[in-house]
Formats: sequence, structure tokens, C-alpha cells
Amino acid sequence: MAAKTGMAKNTSATRTELTTPERILQSAERLFSERGIDGVSLREITTDSGVNSASLHYHFGSKIAVLERIFELRAQPIAEQRERMLSQLKLNRQGRPEVEDILRAFLRPALEIQDTADGDSFRMLRARLAFEREEVRRRVLDKAFNRSSQMALQALSIALPHLSAEELHWRFHFLLGSMVYTMAHPGRIESLSDEKVDTRDWENALDRLIHFAAAGLRAP
Repeated sequence: MAAKTGMAKNTSATRTELTTPERILQSAERLFSERGIDGVSLREITTDSGVNSASLHYHFGSKIAVLERIFELRAQPIAEQRERMLSQLKLNRQGRPEVEDILRAFLRPALEIQDTADGDSFRMLRARLAFEREEVRRRVLDKAFNRSSQMALQALSIALPHLSAEELHWRFHFLLGSMVYTMAHPGRIESLSDEKVDTRDWENALDRLIHFAAAGLRAP
């Protein structure tokens, strides 16, 4: 039976302060973010969280159900903020939203999570999910982000009427790739720039990504 449970807001909370489902979710999120979904067994989750396997099966039923619940809890605030910002876009004299405003509404909620107490684990989990099996990846991400992504695509189609639907989807695909790579903080540019560039400064990264993506989206 899947539990309708929340997740602890602060990972510094002691185990005795957490419910059994919260302990399972907290351990699973950290382990998934470190090693990926397939790299973590149910036994490891139960051992790390200090619960028995019967409790995990009772509250969630499966490892994928645990992952879905994590995304439901962590992704919902991101999606809701995106939808709120996208619904409040101002229109220019041509009656169209500005590309930069759309990008900020879509990207900021995802990049700023690293400022939250639990943002680092979810940031890495979101990046790792891009490399999981397709059926897992699509099942989780579609449920979490399809609505807000469709809202962004609709706004971009109005702002960029010269783009066909196919071309817009391709460019949005590249935008998603840039976003997830930036969230992952792989450290490649830090190495190549002799540490002169710090991609962990998410506000700076956001401004630069918006500038870069807007140019690509506006291209002929």
C-alpha cells in the first residue's frame, strides 16, 4: 500500500524525529543520488533507514514507488513555481511573452533548489535520472514535469512563431540538456578554466544560461 506521506524537511533531523516512511524516503533519496536507481537495492535502503523490508513494502510496495514519491514531493514545488511564473508572464507590444522571461520562469525553480536544505541530493538525483532506463525515466519525469514543460513550450511557441513545432521541440530538448548538465555540476569547466568559473553560483549560471538559450531559440 503506497503511503501518502511527506519527507523530512531537514536531513539533520534525528532518526527518532522521523516517521518510518520519512526515514525510508530520506535514505533512498541519498542513496539514489549517489549511485543511481539500479545501483541501490531494497535491502540497502532498509538497512540505511533502519527499518525492515516489510515496512518498506507496506508503505510503498516497490523501489520505483519510493522514487516516484521522492519526485512527487521534491518536484511538486518546482513545477508549481514554474506554472505560477509562466501564468504571470507579461506580454510585449506584439502581444507575445519575452523569451528571456519564459526561460527564467522555467529554469529558475530548478536551479535555485541547491539553496535549500535538501536540494543537493535531489539535484544529483535529477541529473542521475537522465541516465536511467527509459521506462523509469519517462514514468517519473512525465508525471512530475510534463504540465509545466508543456506550459513553457506553449509560451515559447507564441513568442517564437517562426519556429515549427518540430524545431521548437528540438531546441527545447537542447535547453533541457543544458539545464540538467548545469544542475549536475560535473566540474569540467572548473577544471578547464583553472577554477576561474564556478558553476555552483546558480544565479550567475541562470543568467548566463538564459542568455545562451535565448540566442539559440531565436536563431533562424
